[in-house]
Amino acid sequence: MTPAEIDLFYSRLKAAMPNPKSELEYVNPYTLLVAVVLSAQATDAGVNKATRPLFAEIRDPAAMVALGEERLREAIKTIGLYKNKARNVIELSRLLVERFAGEVPHDRAALEALPGVGRKTANVVLNVAFGEPTIAVDTHCFRVANRTGIAPGKTPAEVEDKLMAATPLSYRHDAHHWLILHGRYVCKAKKPDCPRCVVRDLCAYPDKTPG
Repeated sequence: MTPAEIDLFYSRLKAAMPNPKSELEYVNPYTLLVAVVLSAQATDAGVNKATRPLFAEIRDPAAMVALGEERLREAIKTIGLYKNKARNVIELSRLLVERFAGEVPHDRAALEALPGVGRKTANVVLNVAFGEPTIAVDTHCFRVANRTGIAPGKTPAEVEDKLMAATPLSYRHDAHHWLILHGRYVCKAKKPDCPRCVVRDLCAYPDKTPG
């Protein structure tokens, strides 16, 4: 896409979704971090179902450590990979207490040093909790970037780099929310809803669904 087409692409997504937000439920930066760690290879809806009662009681790392791994496992057992995720959440909570006085650090390197926290998770926390213009590339964002041609790449890291370079700063804070939500509800994996797509004429995907 040309810079003018990219600007138009984002302006249309913005018009369709003026205030995009993460669909994960959270009450503070810590619960956001936990929710994003739990969301790996799981749906936001599935994570929310498990964390709603959990976050009603547990809202800080000290409380999570006190809850313990066994009870956390029980609370999140409906989420895929729950045993490994429970272990990571307890350990990252312990480290937050020990190293950061129970606060979530506003620092990429410190976040990525925590168990279960990769670049995508750090990007979400930096963006949603701290307002940074980062772009988190999940499976939906990756698919939309490649299908439309706005930022094609073979890996999430390559797509992220291209999106960061191509996305105007004025759109960057909300960019990954627009791309994720567009991929989740319109540019779906098996059958994209091209007739309902607001950027259809800008999209390079050759197999658009008719309508």
